[in-house]
Amino acid sequence: MAKVKTSFFCQSCGTQYSKWQGQCNACKEWNTIVEEIIQKEEKAAWKLETSEVKKASKPLLIKEIDSTQEIRMDTRDGELNRVLGGGIVPGSLILLGGEPGIGKSTLLLQISLKLPYKTLYVSGEESQKQIKMRAERITPNGDNCYILTETKTQNIFRQIQEIEPEIVIIDSIQTLHTDYIESSPGSISQIRETTAELIKFAKETNVPVILIGHITKDGSIAGPKILEHMVDTVLQFEGDRNHVYRILRSLKNRFGSTAELGIYEMQGSGLREVSNPSEILISHKNEELSGTAIASTLEGMRPLMIEIQALVSTAVYGTPQRSTTGYNAKRLNMILAVLEKRAGFRLGTKDVFLNITGGISIDDPAIDLAVVAAILSSNEDIPIHKDYCFAGEVGLSGEIRPVNRVDQRIQEAEKLGFSTIFVSKYNKISLKNTGIKIQLVAKIEDVVSILFG
Repeated sequence: MAKVKTSFFCQSCGTQYSKWQGQCNACKEWNTIVEEIIQKEEKAAWKLETSEVKKASKPLLIKEIDSTQEIRMDTRDGELNRVLGGGIVPGSLILLGGEPGIGKSTLLLQISLKLPYKTLYVSGEESQKQIKMRAERITPNGDNCYILTETKTQNIFRQIQEIEPEIVIIDSIQTLHTDYIESSPGSISQIRETTAELIKFAKETNVPVILIGHITKDGSIAGPKILEHMVDTVLQFEGDRNHVYRILRSLKNRFGSTAELGIYEMQGSGLREVSNPSEILISHKNEELSGTAIASTLEGMRPLMIEIQALVSTAVYGTPQRSTTGYNAKRLNMILAVLEKRAGFRLGTKDVFLNITGGISIDDPAIDLAVVAAILSSNEDIPIHKDYCFAGEVGLSGEIRPVNRVDQRIQEAEKLGFSTIFVSKYNKISLKNTGIKIQLVAKIEDVVSILFG
């Protein structure tokens, strides 16, 4: 049986060293040299019984491959099902990342307690009593959930063979270690090797595995980038710990769309699914205030109504400031240039601050028209009627360009009680007899004359 052999490689240029050192002599980069395995023990942490060993796969013509849709496992959580594309695919590996304290463990423990499948929740960070205390706060009933506190993969696989769970949850991948690597838990070699063992287990047994991953200070998932390439789905759990709302995004998904969004509200009894996200993205106020406009946007297949807030004021220090939250700063500069050049508004000497409420970030160009309306409302100090909403892209020549799936945006605005929606007159609208007034506009000047004329 071969012993483990390791060496040290620069992650930047690939130069090999016999021992660790701070700076690479070849590329002069610092802290890029890490330990890598050259040869490991010739035995696997996970292996099937001899009677179950899978035969070597043979090539098939593409027309011979069975194309029946994969049956998905319902998580009993509508938001997670939507983000995953309809549920968990058997044999898949899902990686959930997010900041410390954001609610990753709470979300997966809550789901594991609701799942109708036999679930093994493996924790390397908390004791069984700590998990039990949190489970009683979330939901006291969890008939199918087994809790295991272990960090060694060999022991985890031994328990898996005894219990035979249908879903395995690992909290977290950075705490696991295998005997076949001589390095500490959380190192690049350990993360890569333990993930490879879990992938082998998931693919051979068709049991899905969900991993919790730590993130670095710049927001990316900690560990080697190859970790994200190895797994089937990468989910990001976002939100401000000072606010109650959490957003679940899909950064990578081999079995569904990456544009979907799930929204939760953090409560004392766990995370509540928010089925109507517009309730958190639009502030409820009685009096009308200048500088706010409602935009109709889409996240995946889901239409959202979001509130755009703008503040335009005279620049005090000579150089005007441009600050955005949840919106692309370069796109704001472009829109301000269009308003200056095409519509005649002198905004070059004024500070402009833009905010999308609810802590959400939007890339949809269809919110351009609402951004323009909010900026002009603040500049003129004239409030926009609270029952007006907008869906249109602004071009460099000042024209209002059509947006995709406009019918869905109009229906959502009508459902939420808006009286008028501003859209491009070049949009092809197939809706008939709508209860909402569809205001067709071609240029920024048309919008200005209707709102402030």
